[in-house]
Amino acid sequence: MSLRTHLSRVDPVLVQAVIAGALSFSHLHDLAAASGQTGWKAWAYPVSVDLLLVAAWRQMRERQQAGLSSAGPRLWFLVALAASLGANTATAGLLDLADVPAWLRIVVAGWPAVAFFGGTLLAHSPRGSAVAADGPDEPLLPRPAPATTDALVLDKPADPGPGPAVPLPPALVERVRVLADEHRARTGEDPEPDAIRARLGLPSPMTPSVAAHL
Repeated sequence: MSLRTHLSRVDPVLVQAVIAGALSFSHLHDLAAASGQTGWKAWAYPVSVDLLLVAAWRQMRERQQAGLSSAGPRLWFLVALAASLGANTATAGLLDLADVPAWLRIVVAGWPAVAFFGGTLLAHSPRGSAVAADGPDEPLLPRPAPATTDALVLDKPADPGPGPAVPLPPALVERVRVLADEHRARTGEDPEPDAIRARLGLPSPMTPSVAAHL
């Protein structure tokens, strides 16, 4: 593969991101060093800011895609973005890095505590990907009692009682159909709605609702 072919496959957006990240990293380092954070500490500041920025952005997008509130991650994204933009602006010749004001030294010195707090909240917040994988919240339903016989038969069928069928949540409808299919597979016959209702631990008036989905 020729060098020209290899370079043609390089994503220009990625190149731009690397350049912008390197410049921002350098500005944050210079500002931290000018504020009295020397040695390895000056290099740790840009890493801290950029990691918080990326982590907040990723969680914000995940929660938005899952239909959840992204207010928390958005707040920490804006905090990290302000720190990055502030350093870029401060090193643009508007600030004398040889004589950094006391308030800025305090802000820079206090950043680790702020970043640690924000990172901890992001790490312990529900991630949108996990919520999406688990599915939306469903009403808690009682576990069906284990079957004692192959057929769904009640010793004393309960009276379903009068009244229209009450709509069932999707998770409960799916459970009704699973139990019905299992009964048909074992006996070759359609199950009694009241038997399915009892297996699910639902009250007697729910029998018409169960029957509507058999």
